Amino acid sequence: MLPLIGKTIIFDNFPDPSDTWEITETIGKGTYGKVFKVLNKKNGQKAAVKILDPIHDIDEEIEAEYNILKALSDHPNVVRFYGMYFKKDKINGDKLWLVLELCNGGSVTDLVKGFLKKGKRMSELTIAYILREALLGLQHLHNNKTIHRDVKGNNILLTTEGGVKLVDFGVSAQLTSTWHRRNTSVGTPFWMAPEVIACEQQLDTTYDARCDTWSLGITAIELGDGDPPLADLHPMRALFKIPRSEGP
Repeated sequence: MLPLIGKTIIFDNFPDPSDTWEITETIGKGTYGKVFKVLNKKNGQKAAVKILDPIHDIDEEIEAEYNILKALSDHPNVVRFYGMYFKKDKINGDKLWLVLELCNGGSVTDLVKGFLKKGKRMSELTIAYILREALLGLQHLHNNKTIHRDVKGNNILLTTEGGVKLVDFGVSAQLTSTWHRRNTSVGTPFWMAPEVIACEQQLDTTYDARCDTWSLGITAIELGDGDPPLADLHPMRALFKIPRSEGP
């Protein structure tokens, strides 16, 4: 059988996770796979694992996330990366494991929804703290020529110690020295910058790292109100309206 090869990495070369990690419970779902809590059998360390099916149409996204985490997770506001593993399974299909820092505090979206259920709103001081920490993480990415491209409340996680971490780099993009702008439309509709949406309709349109700043601004509104602007619209309707309206 031929080794499983992505665009630039050979997945077969990664170690089997069964020797080190044991799944203890389900946490949720990320952009390209389910997320579980795992326990390190050797030292008792707890972590999170995103389990991915290495299907060829998402190989590029898997490799982008792997490369960004490997290079840039050494920052207090980016989720820490513990390694990539490859689990062979002839019955259920082979799986890739991305093992990451466990952020037990949940997402900031969960936090604001929790406040609203109690009839309260998140204080401006708390919102300011979350945004400042997220900005520091984005500054680290941008300084290293990387755009997140899916900044939103669900992709900003909290640790039990009060840390704020950017997560989910499945649609992130690295800018090369010769290519400082992108021209592919990706992200979550309500948080997408107008210039990113425009790439779908105008082939000569490009954007740069400032699209993350727009998305963080929409996230600020989400933290204050519980939802982003236009959340009552169908996502496709929102995609039509955002580039044609003034910024919220």
